[in-house]
Amino acid sequence: MKNRLFAEIDNAPLVIFRIFFGFLLACETYGAILTGWVKSNFIDPEFTFSHIGMDWLQPLPGNGMYYYFIAMGTLGLLVMLGYKYRLSLGLFTLLWTGVYFMQKTSYNNHYYLLVLICLIMLFLPAHRYASLDAKQNPALKKLTMPAWCSLVMIVQVAIVYFYATIAKFYPGWLTGTFTKNLLDASTSGFFHEIAIKKWFYLFIAYAGIAFDLLVVPLLLYKRTRTWALVASLIFHIFNSITLEIGIFPYFALSFAVFFYPPEMMRKIFFRKKPAVESYGVTTEGKNILWYFFVPYMIIQLLLPIRHHFIKGDVLWTEEGHRLSWRMMLRSRSGFTTFRVVNKANNEQLPYRLADDLTQKQINSMDTKPDMIWQMAQRIKQKYKKQGINVAVYANTKAGINGERYKTLIDPETDLAAAEWDYFFHCDWVLLYDEEGNVIQ
Repeated sequence: MKNRLFAEIDNAPLVIFRIFFGFLLACETYGAILTGWVKSNFIDPEFTFSHIGMDWLQPLPGNGMYYYFIAMGTLGLLVMLGYKYRLSLGLFTLLWTGVYFMQKTSYNNHYYLLVLICLIMLFLPAHRYASLDAKQNPALKKLTMPAWCSLVMIVQVAIVYFYATIAKFYPGWLTGTFTKNLLDASTSGFFHEIAIKKWFYLFIAYAGIAFDLLVVPLLLYKRTRTWALVASLIFHIFNSITLEIGIFPYFALSFAVFFYPPEMMRKIFFRKKPAVESYGVTTEGKNILWYFFVPYMIIQLLLPIRHHFIKGDVLWTEEGHRLSWRMMLRSRSGFTTFRVVNKANNEQLPYRLADDLTQKQINSMDTKPDMIWQMAQRIKQKYKKQGINVAVYANTKAGINGERYKTLIDPETDLAAAEWDYFFHCDWVLLYDEEGNVIQ
């Protein structure tokens, strides 16, 4: 086993992935400016909904976030070129992780995946060939890498697809309800007429399960590898066109280079790269593999199952939803209003969400317990600055996949005084039995 992990293989897959990856990082960050994403998420709002515990992490003032994203785009290009690779990627990782934790209004799983792949790539020798680093320092140049470098990428991808498969086994997906609603909202014209037909949205639902479950095993098996790649192209390009989810489809496709024989990747992408006449066994990166990547993968296997140890259904409570590859899985709709009461005299104080939030923030917050709690804390602090001690109550109605609305937050709980439980269920998030009765 050790010999297989540390066997030398051609480093072409890792090198070409670095080039694809750096290019996609630049596209993601420059594109965020050009599409108005930076403006709507960081420039327009007075504040952002950071991850809980990171309220101090707020956007730079004025046009600062434009410069922030320009810097990230430039660093992405430097990663692609392999110039001061670890410094460039390290800085990008730090800045992108800041973006990820800074806002939840436009939360997307591929933002989290980018953080993880950046972290992995920091420890891999992706700059040993076809890089400015290797050109400037010939001693750095190398034609091989240990086999485990490809393996960690394959394992990470397998974890993502495995948990994405498991998450789909719930009634809203199996009946096609979610895919029908999604296609109804994201398609138009002649294709819309086809998309909302039962046979089509059920096909998309079960094709999604089959793809997520089988794509990695089929890519690993030589006889089915190319068919799996073709299926991946169809699946991801369809998603790119219909769902408009940025670079993720192309990012997912780029991992295919690790499933093909390294020599084949060399012949396709680096025809002038010398072939290695004799491969050996190396101890390169031994400590990194055992002391970083093994614990890292264990954490990645455990994080997505934590919601099973939290009371309630994660689809309803959202507790344990993030970091779990529960992507494009359900839709939430509903509304939230706040009742603010002066504790000194029980007088109800006027409060309008639109005074503090953009409409995009309101739409995102409306049905998410963590963001509703954070907003209550913001309201508390707002009145505290005026010397008023307040209680904040939320009236929240929510529905999953178009189902009838139910009360999400206990309307009698003062959220300004309530605690957020990081690891277990927050009792002020109401739970229901199968008959729709509140569980006491």
